[in-house]
Amino acid sequence: MLHTLERARLLRGQSVQQVGPQGLLYVQQRELAVTSPKDGSVSILGSDDATTCHIVVLRHTGNGATCLTHCDGSDTKAEVPLIMNAIKSFPDHTQCGRLEAHLVGGFNDDRQLSQKLTHQLLSEFDRQEDDIHLVTLCVTELNDREENESHFPIIYGIAVNIKTAEIYRASFQDRGPEEELRAARALTGGPMISIYDAKTEQLRIGPYSWTPFPHVDFWLQQDDKQILENLSTSPLAEPPHFVEHIRSTLMFLKKHPSPANTLFPGNKALLYKKNEDGLWEKISSPGS
Repeated sequence: MLHTLERARLLRGQSVQQVGPQGLLYVQQRELAVTSPKDGSVSILGSDDATTCHIVVLRHTGNGATCLTHCDGSDTKAEVPLIMNAIKSFPDHTQCGRLEAHLVGGFNDDRQLSQKLTHQLLSEFDRQEDDIHLVTLCVTELNDREENESHFPIIYGIAVNIKTAEIYRASFQDRGPEEELRAARALTGGPMISIYDAKTEQLRIGPYSWTPFPHVDFWLQQDDKQILENLSTSPLAEPPHFVEHIRSTLMFLKKHPSPANTLFPGNKALLYKKNEDGLWEKISSPGS
């Protein structure tokens, strides 16, 4: 445990690195992505904007398969097996090496949502048949700072380098592709899904469906304070762009009340691949 606490202390003490879009696969809330060092397109997995949410990295030290996911506690029981299966889908996962888990995020929030999520994740990983070694635990009270009697997370985001296995504090300018579409899916209650196919090195979005967001016009008329207080799990601790992000997501939902026809013609997924500059580029869907 001491080693785990020491790793948390070192992680908290790092300065935040700005991660550029080259070679990055950004993972939004309720998404998971998994790949290995053999990937020629993606070298970094990352996620941020976690307040009460936790970012989970699971890695196999033998084949280097690495999964990063952004969990919000909506269905931890179903999500942990998804993470496990994602890692096990890689060849050589039985070879020598071990499964290592890293949990980062949350803080001492008023509603104790962080504590609840920490306990859920730890107990679900504990229930898995495989041996999982907890290497980094920087969650809830271990990720908490106090200022003027209010609590905040210390770390909001992390990245993992697939090739070196290094995990570090990070923030991201580019949260795409299709940032609003992906955020809309999470806001309307979509479950955890895998967004990347490491075999084809393609990011796969959709096809998604959702029902029109209730009272979307009402929410769009509210001021920042109302949006923050009603649509955040931790209003005081949100990053500065939170309200703007929610507004743009609501606008997107208003514009696309039923996405199947407008956003996914022919009900086909949107496919993206990294170009020579290491940036995402849309590729036409098969058979279109």
